Amino acid sequence: MNKDQIKGKIEEIKGEVKEKLGGALKERKTQAEGLIEKEKGKLQGKMGDVREDVERGTTRKEPEEEP
Repeated sequence: MNKDQIKGKIEEIKGEVKEKLGGALKERKTQAEGLIEKEKGKLQGKMGDVREDVERGTTRKEPEEEP
């Protein structure tokens, strides 16, 4: 696990908490900010996955479609 994956997971959790808090308090702005933070965290985590693959010298392949 690299720093991007860790930071991404932390950001994702913070965003999820903020989103739920905003929903519970009926504060749409807080809820929207939480959703954005959560998605940003997911993206950062994916960047960490890519970085890890590059460092290992591997790539993830999508399953081939059968005709």
